[in-house]
Amino acid sequence: MTTDPQPTDLDGTDEPTGPTPVLAVVGRPNVGKSTLVNRIIGRREAVVQDVPGVTRDRISYDATWNGRGFTVVDTGGWDPDARGLAERIAAQAEVAVSVADAVLFVVDATVGITDADEAVVRILRKAKKPVILAANKVDDQRAEAEAYGLWNLGLGEPYPVSALHGRGSGDMLDAILAALPETPPESFAEVGGPRRVAIVGKPNVGKSSLLNKLAKEDRAVVDDAAGTTVDPVDELVELGGRTWRFIDTAGIRKRVKEASGHEYYASLRTAGAVERAEVCVMVVDGSQPISEQDLRIITQVAEAGRALVIAFNKWDLVDEERRYYLDREIERELVRVQWAPRVNITARTGWHVDRLVPALDAALEGWSTRVGTGALNSFLGRLVAEHPHPVRGGKQPKVLFGTQVSTEPPTFVLFTSGMLEAGYLRYIERRLREEFGFTGSPIHLEQRPRKKGKK
Repeated sequence: MTTDPQPTDLDGTDEPTGPTPVLAVVGRPNVGKSTLVNRIIGRREAVVQDVPGVTRDRISYDATWNGRGFTVVDTGGWDPDARGLAERIAAQAEVAVSVADAVLFVVDATVGITDADEAVVRILRKAKKPVILAANKVDDQRAEAEAYGLWNLGLGEPYPVSALHGRGSGDMLDAILAALPETPPESFAEVGGPRRVAIVGKPNVGKSSLLNKLAKEDRAVVDDAAGTTVDPVDELVELGGRTWRFIDTAGIRKRVKEASGHEYYASLRTAGAVERAEVCVMVVDGSQPISEQDLRIITQVAEAGRALVIAFNKWDLVDEERRYYLDREIERELVRVQWAPRVNITARTGWHVDRLVPALDAALEGWSTRVGTGALNSFLGRLVAEHPHPVRGGKQPKVLFGTQVSTEPPTFVLFTSGMLEAGYLRYIERRLREEFGFTGSPIHLEQRPRKKGKK
């Protein structure tokens, strides 16, 4: 038995170079949609676990097959009779179908046609979009015979596939390309692309509510249950007259190694979203004390070298007494990130979310600030003269020369006569910020002590 070749991602880059046709992947919960999406895009990207309802939002991925690019939209399990959270997941799937050029309807061939499948078919017929029927979990010849019973859905030929093993995926992909419109010509007008913003924070602080308010639509599923978002969700948002790419991430758990199953992969993807971003909006529940978990995430962003804006959400729940204690917590707990712009918002109502734009601009400007070598060494000379390094053991290391080796984040190398103490490095960083700004950006300082024997 042969396995069909796997398609690969477009070119290994984050951004597609032009608008591409959209394929929505829909079906009942736990029929293997996310596994099939991973098969189509050729990498493990969509969170997969043998539990219904792991995918809750509509998640977009770039894919290519036979030289043609297209966008795959993975959706939560679609049950037309759903209530509560499941009902909102179903609504997301309907939105995905409405914006798609074609639909891949996934059915579990081992179960056969269910009432829910027939209800989905009725909705798909109303949408008047081309539909490709994938009969999933066809792992052998015997199951293939069962798959042809799906002709009775009235959607045309079912394509027997095994998302797990790749069986039949080539024929299915050929059918998908036949249903999708041709890819428009590539456009290279936008060189840099939209600035990338990751929305991070512990579970249930309002990250998805913030994304929905910024996008002016219910783009991410919002529920009071902590941990509703599992996959990172990318959304192009118009803010301040410009387009931004927002990445809503799963709530970062206490520690990756403590998370299990799909939470483990979601935590890894959240770390990946931070790496992929240029600036992170750290959402903190202003009505609750700043937690160790909040501080750990802030440290993660700073260590990754990303620009940072801290958004204190749920400000409508913050009374005078809470404000007093929050001010003390900020002074005590956030002393290492005093450089990060802070905004107070209420994502649920949209109060002050517009203040994010100037904060993001300031943070990105600080992140890309470059100091000339002449100006830097003039500053270092004054600093050392005013406040020399303390004498330790009869020795007093000196800063001989400095240079900024990179931006994003600003990184400096200091050539010294000996190892500088951590406290003195913090003093240099503080004075650098006073002199040159670097609002919203971590600064990385490296030192190169002169080797013994060299003058």
